[in-house]
Amino acid sequence: MTFPEPREHKVVHEANGVRAIKTPQSFYDKQPVKSLEALEHYQEMYQKSLEDPDEFFGQMAKQFLDWDKDFGKVSSGSLKEGDSAWFLGGELNASYNCVDRHAFSHPDRPAVIFEADEESESRTITYAELLREVSRVAGVLQSWGVRKGDTVAIYLPMTTEAIVAMLAVARLGAVHSVIFSGFSSGSIRDRVNDAGSKAIITCDEGRRGGRIVNNKKIVDAAVDSCPTVEKILVYKRTGNPEINMVEGRDFWWQEEAEKFPGYIPPVPVNSEDPLFLLYTSGSTGSPKGVVHSTGGYLLGAALTTRYVFDVQDEDIIFTAGDVGWITGHTYSLYGPLVLGVPTIVFEGTPVYPDYGRLWKICAKHKATHFYIAPTALRLLKKAGEEEIKKYDLSRLRTLGSVGEPIAPELWEWYNEKIGNGNCHIADTYWQTESGSHLIAPLAGAVPQKPGAATVPFFGIDACIIDPVSGKELEGNDIEGVLAVKSTWPSMARTVWRNHTKYLDTYMRPYPGYYFTGDGAGRDHDGYYWIRGRVDDVVNVSGHRLSTSEIESALLENGKVAEAAVIGISDELTGQAVIAFVALKDATDSENLDGLRRALVLHVRGEIGPFAAPKSVIVVDDLPKTRSGKIMRRVLRKISCHEADQLGDMSTLANPESVESIIGAVDSQFFNK
Repeated sequence: MTFPEPREHKVVHEANGVRAIKTPQSFYDKQPVKSLEALEHYQEMYQKSLEDPDEFFGQMAKQFLDWDKDFGKVSSGSLKEGDSAWFLGGELNASYNCVDRHAFSHPDRPAVIFEADEESESRTITYAELLREVSRVAGVLQSWGVRKGDTVAIYLPMTTEAIVAMLAVARLGAVHSVIFSGFSSGSIRDRVNDAGSKAIITCDEGRRGGRIVNNKKIVDAAVDSCPTVEKILVYKRTGNPEINMVEGRDFWWQEEAEKFPGYIPPVPVNSEDPLFLLYTSGSTGSPKGVVHSTGGYLLGAALTTRYVFDVQDEDIIFTAGDVGWITGHTYSLYGPLVLGVPTIVFEGTPVYPDYGRLWKICAKHKATHFYIAPTALRLLKKAGEEEIKKYDLSRLRTLGSVGEPIAPELWEWYNEKIGNGNCHIADTYWQTESGSHLIAPLAGAVPQKPGAATVPFFGIDACIIDPVSGKELEGNDIEGVLAVKSTWPSMARTVWRNHTKYLDTYMRPYPGYYFTGDGAGRDHDGYYWIRGRVDDVVNVSGHRLSTSEIESALLENGKVAEAAVIGISDELTGQAVIAFVALKDATDSENLDGLRRALVLHVRGEIGPFAAPKSVIVVDDLPKTRSGKIMRRVLRKISCHEADQLGDMSTLANPESVESIIGAVDSQFFNK
């Protein structure tokens, strides 16, 4: 892979004029130990991982994980059959790999650094202390009859106790099902019933952004319709004396945990036994529980944390995500703790009590790695630089982005204002179903391109498929559907109790390939550019347009804070582009007609007349999931007179935005 002067890309036009940026020397000066020596080192390892995956991942599994029983055959199964399995016959325990072995070798090393919503409540626990807490909660669950293979639901805020609860469940060989603590009682009910959870772990109340969240009250409203739930363990977070506790069913965490010793032996499980299930929501129907195995998932978490982020023994990771989502599972808990490094767990929001809270946490704990969604970065960028300048961020070495492609202008801001030009920017592409990173610029080795996900991780045989013919496209400067040609250790094994749905969703659209559901381009340098969900590609008069590219053009206007683009049916052009924008300053809405004209003209000039939005709709806020992704399908439904068919809305973080958007569409689009 060489990097000549930027060439014209007739197909992957996002890459036009974009130079590959090498990791700055200051990155290496901060930490001379390297996971990868250079680009050639990555290329050599990547090639080995494709040519002989059993040899490659077999060695890695022995290097990064401790096994109670050695595995025999490294892998079996295929994408076509949907029966992938890794490290067959091997036995291990996730809790042991994350806690015990580090508690034995480095008992006083910090394991979990907790930053509460209110700063005065923060605390740090060591690996030795984590082992005691995990064992005691495991003892409680064991006394309740929780056994290997049982599912336990966890409905906790982003606290140390969430980490402890997950590891306690895993210690017994049981399966944890974490439910984001912002979900409603109806969402809890659906997930608990689908999983058949035997117990729920929650708290009296949580704190977020200066507000109280009534966790126990919400759980109470759900469990009346959950026949499998026998016990509820309640952590006393705020100490509200008026919390309802049902005798014989509800028990206080602190009181029960004290009854058990500080060490409960971990239960070995088969490598293919499920470690957890995590629910994702589709546009229709009930949420689906994605199932991850123990051995393969742990290895994927460890390898990507080591090689994508270049995490070393003395590093401190701050993933500003929640364990209610896959990012929190993999890069707040399992990745850091398998490697034995401290992880920062943050209960609050990026803007409470002020816009500098995240930077203050980074400076206070001398974080070396920071990982966040572009949605939050846009919010922090909007606040200006004053809060950033207050804090010493010089220890930061790798800055990660997750959840959606990061726009080039936001990439530049992240690099210059947060990293001071001294960091590696890891724009990571992956999914709940992949378990760990699929495509990312491996820190210190792979040059970055602002806006590009860049290159596949070890074992990820990525390709581009023509969505019409279903055939794989060869060469570079091509576009189509992103797929993977072979299995990898951390991929999801099934959908809980619905393997047919798993096959139909991921394996059958293009037999022999794993279907990501995302469109992508591969540029002349072999770099991948993610264009979002396939239904987020707009086809106008035969021109296939990336919604993210149009959104990036809209964001170049200084008055626009956020943008989302959709395609709707058009009799003349097949599809038409509709743009939704939220403004930085409400006063800018006084001359909407002028702003709309300026935005349309800018898109015409940047991309071409065919990309010009048919309509630009100004809204107060865009609908987002609780993990920060814009819910474009909501915008599409509203724009197509289908506001009564919005489907599963359980992941919507700002439901108030929907009515506002309906009003804006009515006044600015339908009634123009």
